[in-house]
Amino acid sequence: MHQNYYFLRQLTKALKPKLVGLEAATAFSQNKDELILGFAAPAQEFYIRAPLSAHFSALSFPTEFRRARANSVELFEAMQGHAIEDVVQHLNERSFYFRLSGGQLLLFKLFGNRANIILYQSDELPELFQHKFAGDADLDPLQMDRPLQQNFAAFAAADGNLRKVYPTFGDIPALYLAGYKYEQQPLQIKWELVQQLLETLEAPDAYYIIRVEGKLRLSLLALGEVLYTYDNPLEALNSYARLYLSETGFERQYSQAKQVLERKLHLTQTTLEQSSQKLHQLRHDRSYSQTADVIMANLTNIPPRATTVELYDFYTDQQRTYTLKRDETPQKFAERLYRKSKNQHMEIQQLEEKAERKLEEMIVLEDALQALHDVADYKQLKNFLRDYNHLLTSKQQAQQEAPFRVFETEDFKILVGKSAKNNDELTQRHTYKEDLWLHAKDVSGSHVVIKHQAGKAIPSTVLEKAAQLAAYYSKRKSDSLCPVLYTPKKHVRKPKGAAPGAVAVDREKVILVKPENPFERKK
Repeated sequence: MHQNYYFLRQLTKALKPKLVGLEAATAFSQNKDELILGFAAPAQEFYIRAPLSAHFSALSFPTEFRRARANSVELFEAMQGHAIEDVVQHLNERSFYFRLSGGQLLLFKLFGNRANIILYQSDELPELFQHKFAGDADLDPLQMDRPLQQNFAAFAAADGNLRKVYPTFGDIPALYLAGYKYEQQPLQIKWELVQQLLETLEAPDAYYIIRVEGKLRLSLLALGEVLYTYDNPLEALNSYARLYLSETGFERQYSQAKQVLERKLHLTQTTLEQSSQKLHQLRHDRSYSQTADVIMANLTNIPPRATTVELYDFYTDQQRTYTLKRDETPQKFAERLYRKSKNQHMEIQQLEEKAERKLEEMIVLEDALQALHDVADYKQLKNFLRDYNHLLTSKQQAQQEAPFRVFETEDFKILVGKSAKNNDELTQRHTYKEDLWLHAKDVSGSHVVIKHQAGKAIPSTVLEKAAQLAAYYSKRKSDSLCPVLYTPKKHVRKPKGAAPGAVAVDREKVILVKPENPFERKK
């Protein structure tokens, strides 16, 4: 009801004594679809904040407003210095206007998702805030009253149909009347119920923020769950706008962020699975080089221009049938297979690199979803959207490289930071209290994390490999043995003002290992 005719009547009544006599001091926009209006007199200021988006439009009245130094656009400059002479509410319409000195009019057209604010000057074209509603230039603030026949004769002729006689009611008054079984009542009782309702709407006892049918609403009627009660329409509208934007803005942006992250995670998991399946196929299928070796070892056993031949495969210790080309010598066939084998090795390497990248991306996205799950209010969500903006954008160039390497063993994931700055990001953003944190003792090096799995203890073999990585990616890489400390992440903290990568560790244990990367293929 915050843009309902009956509420706007109360609002404009309250605005009039506060605004008449003030001069227009500023009008600017620094956010999309939002206009800020400032009015002033000696030792007095009054601001109107008007977000007018398709999602939500409402007025609010901040006691002060700090203008941004950048990305701010001055609007309605011709209005500056003109004093407000009157605040006029249109009859039966969701609009009103300020009459200013010099014959100027400032129209507030609050038609739901088509809201706009328009400045009119003598002999000048109207200046629209929302240019997308070009038709608003044809509105005449002096001709926008809407007389309606609302006597008993008109009511009876419409058989008590509220939409025909009282189109200004909207849904909340209709819900209120439904509580009295309005539709089942005889015409006279309907009329009496409507008159009682009008008395309340025209002189409300209070202004309510309610929750009705699951939605947060501003109301002149104590309907549904009453959350807050106010004596002043300006205070009520201020609180409603703040609560609505906080609640629905939170829900909408939270849902959008979750949807984007889940979609990207699904695509990443699909790509990882496809790459892993292809790798398994390439690694386990009989290689081209093995076939070429068998052919070269049996050159004297292959008849000239043969298309099939059965040879002994010394790799499998079995006889095997090979298909040849009639116009290609066995030597040329073997050479071709060796070239394919080389390409196969390159394909495997590329797939391994791709799988590693996708695994890193998957962990980053899973951690982002976990961080989003922990967001409880709008302030936390704003911080989340700022910190994880690189994951929420659709632009490929905005994606950031994962701050860690990923290794897998025995179904456990081991993360290794790539730099001092990345160490901080790994430990502070991608590690949770039950994860196991490792670091080479008393020297600089990578942070290493073993991701916790509910209900599964970390095997000693996994711990040893993670410790070897911590030693290998440290200043002790060349030592024969290296002490590595480890502790649950909940015992690792970042002191205020500490250098990148520096942390304080409590309750640590130490394991002695040989510095090496156990996941590197031995040559």
